[in-house]
Amino acid sequence: MTDKLTIALAQINPTVGDLSGNVERIRVAAKEAAEGEADLVVYGELVVSGYPPEDLVLKPAFQDAVVQAVNDLAADTVDGGPGLLIGAPWRVDDLLYNAALMLDGGAVTAVRLKHELPNYGVFDEKRVFAPGPLPGPISFRGVRLGVMVCEDMWFPDVAECLDESGAEMFVVLNGSPFETDKLDERLNFAVARTSEAGLPLIYVNLVGGQDELVFDGGSFVLGADHSLRAKAPPFVDEVLLTKWRHAGDAWVCDQGTLASDGELLEATYRAMVLGLRDYVGKNRFPGVILGMSGGIDSALSAAVAVDALGSDRVHCVMMPSPYTSQDSLDDAAECAGYLGARLDQVSIEPAMQAFATMLTDQFEGTESDTTEENVQARSRGITLMALSNKFGSMVLSTGNKSEMSVGYATLYGDMCGGYSVLKDVYKTTVYALSSWRNQHKPVGVWGPDGRVIPEQILTKSPTAELKPDQTDQDNLPPYDQLDDILYCLIEEDMALADIVVRGHEEATVLRVWRMLDLAEYKRRQAPPGVKTTRRAFGRDRRYPITNGFRGQV
Repeated sequence: MTDKLTIALAQINPTVGDLSGNVERIRVAAKEAAEGEADLVVYGELVVSGYPPEDLVLKPAFQDAVVQAVNDLAADTVDGGPGLLIGAPWRVDDLLYNAALMLDGGAVTAVRLKHELPNYGVFDEKRVFAPGPLPGPISFRGVRLGVMVCEDMWFPDVAECLDESGAEMFVVLNGSPFETDKLDERLNFAVARTSEAGLPLIYVNLVGGQDELVFDGGSFVLGADHSLRAKAPPFVDEVLLTKWRHAGDAWVCDQGTLASDGELLEATYRAMVLGLRDYVGKNRFPGVILGMSGGIDSALSAAVAVDALGSDRVHCVMMPSPYTSQDSLDDAAECAGYLGARLDQVSIEPAMQAFATMLTDQFEGTESDTTEENVQARSRGITLMALSNKFGSMVLSTGNKSEMSVGYATLYGDMCGGYSVLKDVYKTTVYALSSWRNQHKPVGVWGPDGRVIPEQILTKSPTAELKPDQTDQDNLPPYDQLDDILYCLIEEDMALADIVVRGHEEATVLRVWRMLDLAEYKRRQAPPGVKTTRRAFGRDRRYPITNGFRGQV
């Protein structure tokens, strides 16, 4: 048995369904690892197919193509180079599994099937995969590896079985998406497994955006004593080499590089950037177009877009109405100038007049109300969609989680778009992120140093400017109150009495709850957007539109 190993943690960015591209990414990482004299390269969960493959994985032709891709990768190992531990959907006896596959010596030498299938939040693996049996270790060049697939680490049973079967170290393949405080959760479960078994643990995560999910990497190694021995940086591709030696009766990892995760605001911002970059890039859009209102939401959306794509791929459009202030025009121009993005101006007043003329007879005898306000918002949506259709850039919607929660958004108006970077970001966090970005330039972005959002945008009262002297607080509680109530209702599912104890009036809580319920039909028609919190709209939180239990906490 060998007494030394070099194990490479390969956190790479696959694309769901792009089997040839994913195979090439696996090969590039394997080559880098081989140059570092790695014995074994460990990849993330379902790296061959991309994660999550959803119902695509049910197609027989796709399953066949996966088998061919795995066999091609296995053939690469015939030369005696590093073994590859990869994740792939895998058929066994006419059942489909989420599997870890060891490739070595030109063949698939071992298969381990995911036992614990998550079926909560964004995960619904029981829909497409069968659960595997409790596994035993994989023998790799004389070393017994206790291989787990993601959720298997969250519970003690798989690790206990591997330990009792003679595993010498744990190796975990993961597809764990970003959300606030997720790193602590991963580390806590990893520490629990090492504590129970007294074994070191290797954790390899995916990186990259896949629709609403962003995988943040952050792969790591824990020693048997729970010490952090190595950690890859978040949000970037990385091949992290770790050196192992057999000391006494245990495997020990030499102290390696410990990359920092940064503060929470930085992580959230980088998740938004990576999510948008990959959504645009993987879907082959030439760039994005968005409405620039002079307000905080569009300013932050534009900043994220420029950081993700570069200023030359971001087109901002100011669409003033008779209610648009000169301050808003000036703020939009200043923000676009900071970012170096193109800014055009298209007045919606002719459209407003046209609709007023068209509907004169039908609206006779009625007073102006939100109907006319929504005509303005929809005129802007039509304008952006026309420009998108003509020139190919994807419309980036700019609404935030607070607005989407209570329905303070117009269907087919400001909700128009192919993607939203603020969909899971509360209004108070929008302000915090904007201030943070003015003071920091994150790693790997294309935008400028220094201020990107004018100070007056950060300090003025938010307004939709759909009528004279309008502010958001005409229709909503103050955002610090609203966001706390929404957090209690959405993320925590708290009861009315418990929310009131936090200092909120009962009537306000009930009002917000009713608005949250009533807006479900709008959210079903909203574009996808980056998941940043523990419970995002869409895949995470699913409520019936037709609901007889409305407004009750």
